[in-house]
Amino acid sequence: MDLNTVVEIRDAGRPAPWRPGDAWLGGGTYLFSEPQPQLRRLVDLSRMGWTPVQRHPDGSLELAATCTIAELSRCARDLITPAAPLFEQCCRAFLASFKIWNMATIGGNLCNGLPAGPMISLTAALDGECLLIAQDGSRRRIRVADFVVGAGRKDLAEGELLRSVTLPARALACRTAFRQASLYGLGRSAALVIGTLDPVDHSVALTVTAATIRPVRLWFPLAPTAGALRAAIDAAVADGEWFDDIHGLPEWRRHMTFRMAEEIRRELVEEEWR
Repeated sequence: MDLNTVVEIRDAGRPAPWRPGDAWLGGGTYLFSEPQPQLRRLVDLSRMGWTPVQRHPDGSLELAATCTIAELSRCARDLITPAAPLFEQCCRAFLASFKIWNMATIGGNLCNGLPAGPMISLTAALDGECLLIAQDGSRRRIRVADFVVGAGRKDLAEGELLRSVTLPARALACRTAFRQASLYGLGRSAALVIGTLDPVDHSVALTVTAATIRPVRLWFPLAPTAGALRAAIDAAVADGEWFDDIHGLPEWRRHMTFRMAEEIRRELVEEEWR
């Protein structure tokens, strides 16, 4: 897509006042996919030199906003932790060519805020926390589950930058279970559910994405019964929050979510009993 309203591309490493019509440029796979008539200048993050994936002394994992899906997939292969398989499962949940894999970024996927964004699924399920930097340099942190508030809607101020997402060590130590549904064999996710089992206190978390307009993360001190799980999902997702588009009707997405959530509950409970 030729963005013929853009008159300048600025290196993000050279600070300049933010102005109307500016946009952060990561991989550009969304920006260059359709017309963006409101844009006048792109602020390029590609030369910032941020380490794509960084393991901290406390065991947490920091994912730079500019980390591509291909980089995340490669790094996850060397990750020795129970939650490691979930990274590749979510990377493979993309409806994307190899070209997209090598350009699309974690930050772009989160900041688009689309229900089917698999990096939203991954980071919300692992209790990720976003680091946001404002134009005045001030910083704030917010959980991924609270960052995306609706379809395409984020808790992101004008000019604010998503710098990274940090996944805590405790979440990485959890056992995980993954389920995804689509109307097509290689289609966009219509429902994606992830469960985690904490080996320390045996708590269970269930995260619903793609089927809902925002990520929904439920936590249980112990593995819930089938009835309790269904009731919790019903209470957490309002009728108008089941997503509706050509990739699936709300009723079907809701049905698949309940079905996959129960499969995950049984899988995690069986692992707990072993």
